This record gives sequence, C-alpha cells and structure tokens, in this order.
Amino acid sequence: MPQIGFSGLIFAILLVVYFLTSAIKILREYERGVVFRLGRLIPIKGPGLIIIWPVIDKLVKVDLRTVTFDVPAQDIITQDNISVKVNAVVYFRVIDPTKAITAVEDFHYATSQISQTTLRSVLGQSSLDELLAKRDELNAELQKIIDEQTEPWGIKVSTVEVKNVDLPSEMLRAIAKQAEAERERRAKVIHAEGEFQAAQKLADAAQIIGSQPTALQLRFLQTLTEVAAEKNSTTIFPIPIDIFEPFIRKLKKDAER
Repeated sequence: MPQIGFSGLIFAILLVVYFLTSAIKILREYERGVVFRLGRLIPIKGPGLIIIWPVIDKLVKVDLRTVTFDVPAQDIITQDNISVKVNAVVYFRVIDPTKAITAVEDFHYATSQISQTTLRSVLGQSSLDELLAKRDELNAELQKIIDEQTEPWGIKVSTVEVKNVDLPSEMLRAIAKQAEAERERRAKVIHAEGEFQAAQKLADAAQIIGSQPTALQLRFLQTLTEVAAEKNSTTIFPIPIDIFEPFIRKLKKDAER
C-alpha cells in the first residue's frame, strides 16, 4: 500500500507538471496567440503570460514583425518583346492575426505566390526603358496590387522593391552602343553651343570696336605686349594705317598752305 500511495503521488505530481507546462504560455511583445477552443475561435491572447486549457484549447502563435521575402528571379518578356530576368524583395507584416490564420492556409506561402505572379504580370506590361528608368513607379504599382490581394488575409505589404534586372549579353552590347552614341551627340551639341557663344561674343566685340576706333589701337598694343613677353628674337607685326592718320592729315594741311 505505501508503494501504491507513493506511485500515485508521483503520478499526480507529473500530471500537475504536465498541466502547468501545457496551460501556461508566455508570448513575447511581438507575438499574439490565436486560440481555438474545441474548434471555435476565441479572443486573441497576449502578449505576456496566458493560460489555456490543455487538450481543449489549441494555441497558434503569430509573429507581428515585418517579414522580408525575396521573390525568386522571374523570366519576363517585356512589352517590346525582350526577355529579362527580374527578382524583387517584398516587406510585409501581419496586422490581423485572426484573418492570417483563418482566412488562408499558409499566409507566408500565399504572399510569396501572389508576389511572383504580380511581378510577372505588371513588369510584362512595361517596356525595357520603363523597367530601367521608372523603377520607383513600378515599385509603387507592385506594392499597391499585392497589398490589395493580401488585405483580406490580414497582411499589410509595406514595400516592394525590384532588385536586379538581368539582360541578355546581346542587349547589353546594344545598350552600350546606344549610350556611346548619346554621349557623342551631347559632345557635338556642347561643342556647337560653344562655337555659337564664341561667335556671338566676337560679334559683340567687333560692334564695340567699330563704334570706337581707338579701341582697335589699344587692342593692337595689348597684343604686341603679349607677344613681346614671350621673348622672341624676331617679331613681325602689321602696323595699322590708323596710327599714321594724324600725320597724314598734318602733311595734307601743310601742302595746302
């Protein structure tokens, strides 16, 4: 009898320990507990210390933190019939734990699948230039569409970013040639604008010199100063007739007398 009493005590202690470990749960600040009591949903538990009925209650923990999901590279044919591979990253989090558990079987898998299909659908309607140049607009459109699809599941998609766009080698060479031609065009335009501005300034200078004849003489003397500063052994320069004009007038007056 004492042995039976001792065994019963051990059994009772183990039963109490099992009950406590199964009934007492601790949920972190970022976790919530969706509890099903005999198959029926009861109010969400947590965070902190919660107590459930073993066997009767079933607890499903839901993480409320933002999840980063890498969308695998997708083969996409753009609107201008160019085959590319595009991958992206999706940031989402659970805002309604009840819907995330009851409205969809696996919200992680469902969100990943809807992200892949939306990526192929949206980017397939864009041209290659739009895919490379209008990345922000495409990201916003992807985020909006995916968020609308996952909202009934209690999932909020906050950000979608297209990461890499892998182009065929032939297309890379074509883009390089296009970029080189664009740089040459810009160089020619800049050179032409410089020639036009120089011609405009020369025309303005000629107009000023034409209205003030002495300005031409001063400019001529300045040029001689610059040439003399180079220490050349021989300097040949023309002499403008305007310099001798006062002497010619004086000689004409003396001759008339």
